[in-house]
Amino acid sequence: MKNALVIGGTSGIGQGIANSLAEAGLNIQVTNREILDTGDMNSVHRFLDTQVDAVDVLILNTGGPPAKDFFSIVEEEWEYFHTQLFLSFVLLLQHLKVNDGAYIFLVSSFNIKEPNPKLILSSAYRVALTSVLKTLSQQLAPRNISCINIAPGPIKTNRLINLVDDIDEFEEGLPYGRAGTVEEIGDFVASIVEKEIKYLNGVTINFDGGLSNYVL
Repeated sequence: MKNALVIGGTSGIGQGIANSLAEAGLNIQVTNREILDTGDMNSVHRFLDTQVDAVDVLILNTGGPPAKDFFSIVEEEWEYFHTQLFLSFVLLLQHLKVNDGAYIFLVSSFNIKEPNPKLILSSAYRVALTSVLKTLSQQLAPRNISCINIAPGPIKTNRLINLVDDIDEFEEGLPYGRAGTVEEIGDFVASIVEKEIKYLNGVTINFDGGLSNYVL
């Protein structure tokens, strides 16, 4: 049986992915902030010390920063979210054991390609980690490991509900007239793993229901 590790797998998109992978027959390990707080390097080191088994599917996922204007962000926030969104995942990628033939999925945001001025804390560090994963995709390809960045747009989670003023009105303005669901992202990830699709590597997959305006 294949082993999957889902960071932030007890709520939101992470939980949707964990559920779909479990339905596909994988052995699932999920973390919450009590098990692994990606904003605390001591927590990251403690977690790494407990991990002895190699994984076949690694999901790098964490909650997003608050919506803030660039000039209102203080130095401590830049430092904290640098750890939560970037440095902690770099260490996980360096030190977690990953089997040959594995999959590494990063859950980022479609704002890495189409920045939102209020979400600059998120997009700045998610772009940086996307660059790391892209580089690793070529280094790990000889081991038949696929690295895929999923960049969700509006997905109906508590975070989205908290970010917008009126969720019903917001959804009406989307191309499909609704936000995406965590189940859709979970089933997408599970289908790639189940079908053993390997040549999809080093790519960013927008999951935004056609909301973005760019072509490439």
